[in-house]
Amino acid sequence: MASVPTDEPQLRRGLTLTDALALTVGTIIGTGVFLKTAVMGQALGSPLAVLAAWVAAGLLSLAGALTYAELGAMLPRAGGEYVFLRAAYGDWLAFLYGWMRFAVAAAGSIAIYGVGLAIFLGGVVDYGRPWYVTTFRLFGADIAWQFGPRQLIAIGAITLFSLLNSLGVVVGGRLQSVLTAVKVGAIVAIVGGILLGSPTGNWSNVWVSDVPATVNVTTFGAAMLAALWAFDGWNNLPMAAGEVQHPERNIPRALIFGMLIVLTVYGLANLAYCYALPMSAIATANSTAYPEAPPVATRAAQTFFGDGGARLVSVAFVLSSLGALNGSILTNARVPYAMARDGLFFARFGQLNRAAVPAWAMLAQGLWACVLAVSGTFDQLTDYVVFASWVFYGLATAGVFVLRRTQPQVARPYRTLGYPVVPLVFLGVAGWLIVNTLVTNPVSSGIGLGIIALGLPLYGFNRRQMRQRTTEQHVNNAPVQ
Repeated sequence: MASVPTDEPQLRRGLTLTDALALTVGTIIGTGVFLKTAVMGQALGSPLAVLAAWVAAGLLSLAGALTYAELGAMLPRAGGEYVFLRAAYGDWLAFLYGWMRFAVAAAGSIAIYGVGLAIFLGGVVDYGRPWYVTTFRLFGADIAWQFGPRQLIAIGAITLFSLLNSLGVVVGGRLQSVLTAVKVGAIVAIVGGILLGSPTGNWSNVWVSDVPATVNVTTFGAAMLAALWAFDGWNNLPMAAGEVQHPERNIPRALIFGMLIVLTVYGLANLAYCYALPMSAIATANSTAYPEAPPVATRAAQTFFGDGGARLVSVAFVLSSLGALNGSILTNARVPYAMARDGLFFARFGQLNRAAVPAWAMLAQGLWACVLAVSGTFDQLTDYVVFASWVFYGLATAGVFVLRRTQPQVARPYRTLGYPVVPLVFLGVAGWLIVNTLVTNPVSSGIGLGIIALGLPLYGFNRRQMRQRTTEQHVNNAPVQ
């Protein structure tokens, strides 16, 4: 895990403001907005409570983006939270984040987008039954596992987009801009069709539930956690900060305007679901509890487009998944790259190919994502990813207070709107969500914490290796007596 020489090729600043905005919007809008409302309906049983959980999760993510805008403009280097945490707390916590990102969050997110893509493609192509299905118990919980065409499609998509992004950041950025424009346009058209023309639509569906409501602090927190997966990705752009043109102004602009676009799209989409469908239909849509059911977005769209139109809608969902998959692959590979450049991870991950892309890091990330894509269901993967990620989101956000105290002289082209209230609110709610998840979902949160903890011996081994190399260099460079 040696550091990489500084005379090697450097990242190229090829991402324009449009590309950065597309990365923000396109990486956030993926699969969650089409699927997670079902899980939230199961937890809450109330359409108004479901909508409130979406709003709360969106405002919380916006608060995080406002804080990250300051950190990203202040530290415009590849790595995102890894760079923020290293500047605020030092190597060890930054390493644990980078390890978690590589082992769980990055590859897990990519795997989830691949699995989501396969789910939506099932609305166009009949896969038939899975080739193998089994259930086993792990840590006292039943885990459903299957293998078939869905898993193969997920692996193929992950492999293809990893190869495309190895051709250069400009290629990945332009592809992201096209996919984002197509997906947002498709979602707006579908939502407009449902709200204006669904024959089953009824505003009473929004106000009155046809199933018992179970709204309390615990269930609302669980629903918010599900919604936060759909908003996950607001933190991705700073990972590619080393390739953004004029990062001091383009990173804050892309984060803030991107989040406002996503909040609008998500709010309208979920309002359309609740308008077109009763809560019983939402709660029984595709999820771990109902794996063979169509996604909630497809059910809502069928009320307007019919079965034939729903297949066309599934194509739009596939494009949305592809956009999120592409953006996640592009940005996340920069974290192990940044760690390797600092001597904290495998040196090969810090090497760039001829297109100035960290291809080795991207290859390893893609291979691990393929393994995760066949390891569990959509909801199981998202639970691991969201919990582990939010532990570090909170720590990185707290870093804005640390850095203002320890590095007051560093230029800050953008300062967090509403400081210190906005980051404090974010920290308070993030802490509550983490504790609530530990109580309500101890298996997934325990697995997330366990994976983070596995980084401790790896960090200790890495530090010993670095000290040994430093000693050898001193001996070799010592003058001959």
